[in-house]
Amino acid sequence: MKALSEKGRHGETLLTSVGARSKGADMTLDKVFFGLMALVGVASGFALVAMPRLQDFIIKPYFWILIAIAAFDLAVYLMRRNASGEMLTMNARLLGLVIGVVLLVAIPTLAGAPVKFF
Repeated sequence: MKALSEKGRHGETLLTSVGARSKGADMTLDKVFFGLMALVGVASGFALVAMPRLQDFIIKPYFWILIAIAAFDLAVYLMRRNASGEMLTMNARLLGLVIGVVLLVAIPTLAGAPVKFF
């Protein structure tokens, strides 16, 4: 058992290091956010293919992506409750926006749906 409590290279004990790896420590907030943005982009794109009249809705389709970003940030804020922790960087937010908008535009375009985006 002594080997489990020895210090690792980065200062954490081997016990916490092994425990963190087995619980999926590679799933960072950024990866969850990118997955959500891809899901929102695909869902929005398929919704526009299935119902092209959604483009005339009062909230334009590209705002759907921005609303999803705001909802994710709000959910992270409410879950943390001012506790220190990892937050999304502006680069991650911009990349998530690009992922969502590209999928939103690419899916109806490839499907040949008569959709105007702007």
